[in-house]
Amino acid sequence: MSPAATDLLPPVFDAALADLPREVEPWPDAADHPQIRDCLSRAARHGGWRWPERPVVFVSDPHADAEGFLRSLSAGGVIRRDASGLALTPFGRGARIVLGGDTFDKGPSNLALLDTLGDLRAAGADLQILAGNHDLRLRMALEALLGPRSVLREHLFVRMGRKILPALREVRDRYVSARDLAALPDDATCAARLRPGAAWADAFRQAARGDVAPRVIEDEIAKLDAKLARFDDDLARAGLTSREVLAAAIKAHGLFFAPDGAYAWFFDMMEVVARSGSLLFVHAGLCDRMCELLVEGGPETVNARYRAAAQAATLGFYFGPLANLVRTKYRDTDGDLTDYGVDLLHRAGIHMVVQGHVNSHTGQRLLAKRGLLHLEGDVTLDRTSRRLEGLDGIGAGATLIFPSGDVIGLSRDYPRAKHFAPDRAAARICAL
Repeated sequence: MSPAATDLLPPVFDAALADLPREVEPWPDAADHPQIRDCLSRAARHGGWRWPERPVVFVSDPHADAEGFLRSLSAGGVIRRDASGLALTPFGRGARIVLGGDTFDKGPSNLALLDTLGDLRAAGADLQILAGNHDLRLRMALEALLGPRSVLREHLFVRMGRKILPALREVRDRYVSARDLAALPDDATCAARLRPGAAWADAFRQAARGDVAPRVIEDEIAKLDAKLARFDDDLARAGLTSREVLAAAIKAHGLFFAPDGAYAWFFDMMEVVARSGSLLFVHAGLCDRMCELLVEGGPETVNARYRAAAQAATLGFYFGPLANLVRTKYRDTDGDLTDYGVDLLHRAGIHMVVQGHVNSHTGQRLLAKRGLLHLEGDVTLDRTSRRLEGLDGIGAGATLIFPSGDVIGLSRDYPRAKHFAPDRAAARICAL
């Protein structure tokens, strides 16, 4: 017998979560929206649902807010916190924790968040880290800045704009020494290294022609122009000189990508997709080509190809099908997901995508995108986004998926926990 939905809510041990919902409601539109009903019926026709053998706790898009991430783990019943640090609960020791991407950027605590992930690993948590577009772009920006100069990549550091600066400021404060700064040339020379050359736009148009579509090329140039116009002001607001930024970037590259780097484990263990039963976890979404690869080779093949390509990521890779997994919003410029790809997934037993990337102000959302069920789990955790978007305080929320086939969406920005049971919803539809 399935548990009562209220019995699935984890106990709250954290005083900061006093406003976390303690009542449960059926997930809005879960069985009434025509497109969601069609997705559920299609899943039923292709063998029904298979569920994880143990609970999955999905938390996505912390964007360098360690406290928001910790509160989300507490909300999901994974950890307890006290003066000595964090400890896994019995539930947390038996659950699988999936971080759905976008660990980096925005702030205020990139390194503290990485330290928290390290603490979880040390405590024995079953932690799976997925790549997000911000994680990939930080990697590409550092590689472009410090690797061989190339017209296809030399703009990528400034293209990241102010989003990369909080992480570099933290690296400067913690790791950059006076000796590191003294080893670099003057600020003007460092500033020139950070920026693309004066003739970059015309050279880029020519060089990128075979890698990406013309409209993507012009969009990149326009965005780079806007970022360049603000870059000096962004540096000043961050309290950084060009010299300090370059020193921090050099140090960050060693921390993240050198074999003995303090945080090398983060990118080493990063994957781009994970499957559990009928659920596929990914930061953003899919296209038909990735549906084919998933069905032919499984998540292991997709992850292996992503890791290999991300190590020396090109612009063609970023706008191609592998990186589409971390950046799509199903726009015209993104990879196509059609009924062909959706049918491949259903026949392989994958009936729902659990994703981040698209943030919400009212908790998790359930949608049918291109005929495939998607659960959006980005509940706006980081306080930088919350402040800009008119939300108060620090976010907290988690999506809990149980072997019983129950899905619970918790967020401090929605008054009740949302409950979705696809098997039972499909049975009701079939009975009509």
